[in-house]
Amino acid sequence: MSEFSPQSAILDKEHWFWGAFHQNWWTYGQIILAAVMINIFSLGSSVFIMTVYDRVIPNNAIESLVALCIGMIILIGFDFLLKFLRAYFIDSAGQKVDLTVAKRIFDRIMKLKLASQKGSTGGLVNTVREFESLRDFCTSASIATVVDIPFIVLFIGVIAMIGGPVAWVPALAVPFVLFVGVFIQPFLSRFSKEGMQQGHSKQSTLVEMVSGLETLKSLGSDKLFHDRWEKAVDQHSNVGVKSRMFSQVAINSAASAQQISQIGIVAVGFFMIMEGELSMGALIACVIISGRCLAPLGQLANLLTRYNHAKTAYGALDNLMAEPNEDVTGRDFIRRDKMKGKIEFKNVNFKYPDQPTRVLDNLSFKVEPGEKVGILGKIGSGKSTVLRLAAGLYEPDDGAIMIDDTDIRQIVPDDVRKNMAMVLQDVFLFSGTVKENITMGHPEVSDEDILKAAEISGVQDFLGSIPNGYDLHLRDRGEGLSGGQKQALAICRALVRKAPMIMMDEPTSSMDTASEHKLIYRLKEELKDSTLLIVTHRPSLLELVDRIIVVEQGKVVANGPKDDVIKMLTPKGAKNAPDMMKKG
Repeated sequence: MSEFSPQSAILDKEHWFWGAFHQNWWTYGQIILAAVMINIFSLGSSVFIMTVYDRVIPNNAIESLVALCIGMIILIGFDFLLKFLRAYFIDSAGQKVDLTVAKRIFDRIMKLKLASQKGSTGGLVNTVREFESLRDFCTSASIATVVDIPFIVLFIGVIAMIGGPVAWVPALAVPFVLFVGVFIQPFLSRFSKEGMQQGHSKQSTLVEMVSGLETLKSLGSDKLFHDRWEKAVDQHSNVGVKSRMFSQVAINSAASAQQISQIGIVAVGFFMIMEGELSMGALIACVIISGRCLAPLGQLANLLTRYNHAKTAYGALDNLMAEPNEDVTGRDFIRRDKMKGKIEFKNVNFKYPDQPTRVLDNLSFKVEPGEKVGILGKIGSGKSTVLRLAAGLYEPDDGAIMIDDTDIRQIVPDDVRKNMAMVLQDVFLFSGTVKENITMGHPEVSDEDILKAAEISGVQDFLGSIPNGYDLHLRDRGEGLSGGQKQALAICRALVRKAPMIMMDEPTSSMDTASEHKLIYRLKEELKDSTLLIVTHRPSLLELVDRIIVVEQGKVVANGPKDDVIKMLTPKGAKNAPDMMKKG
């Protein structure tokens, strides 16, 4: 994990986080300059009061008072302008950093390899949400606080010039506050990590509950997730209470040190005035400057408490950004804009992450361009995994998957997906209109393409008579549609792509017999020039294929023309035929 240090911005201009700060270095330079000038201007009021008490009042120097007042008004005007500009620059730079980094995080998640995705969806969402705390820490008043810290030495020096030994009072307060802040850091660091873990658990429970609310209600299992949520909230709240208690120790210590410092300056100054070593105006000036001197300590204490949370968030996001991804910028990938549709598996071994056994074991087969192949097998034999690997969603552990005689790992992933359309077994529809769910952001898809694909898939049968059919807004995951309607929409958005390779995984499992027969009849003509890989347990769908591959325990146990394999799988030839052909 990279260190949480802005120095990385200098070392790596393209770093996902610090690179955005490097791009705005000029703006942050102006922020620092404004903070320096504001600190210098803050000495004006103390010097003004000291001069008035010690020089103007004893001499009744009205003209001097007027001149000093005019000077202070001008100084206050510049101070106001600089503070306004500093706030504007901080917000402006923060907005640019937010846009840049948020885009990089989103792009990285979109390009994240599926094998690298660990944990729950809610945990991932919570990790991304933590960027807000990291952004606020690095782009808010934290910068001004950091700039103010070195001026503590300057202010103590000014107090020493004016009040001499009085400067020892704030000078002793500074190390006390710093010691308390440093002392509690290990505790805050531990609580920040625990808080993030508990936050992940709470977010995961909430996302899972909302996603499966219909199932929970149908099973009457509300109490299961109610208990999980209550436990997650309780644990997260307990960690938060402990963290805030230690934070308050630092913040209250700084506030108390500031008050004690002012009392000490007044007490020491009193004796110095009695001995004629200090004037009344100088004492008042020392009190004012001490307030300005110790104010950054209070901000620093608050900053230190937020630092650990920001550090933990940065570590989680940095780990996420370091996960294997499909970014092509660092490698010389091969561009394949147009593909013929030849697919070949060569001795492919594969197991899913964190799973002990292989799903595919030395699996090999070849599909020629335009060939129609059905993949059969028992539940859990690896059929769906074959399609996922062929589409490049996962990479084999051993062996190679060839597309048009080129290893799929050498081809730009976007080119693979542009030439391949896939209908997954679990249909996922997104919030938005039906048309948006069909086109999925591809501007080259015309209305004629949509209507043709809708006619073939059967979408037109249930949407054609609705006035706002294709503008109908769907809820998350297409709630409100039947399983067959969802599958029809999934087939429609696959066909509208006009890809040379089509992958289908149980595409009609939720359709009625009549709709399935219509679909098969229409697909025969539509897919005559395309390579088709279809996983199914339904014998009727085998009308679409010329060849059958039977997979069992991750291995090819039969591969040949459709009629020959079907004869082999009849009860006389193999007792497993009913399992392979009739399940589902």
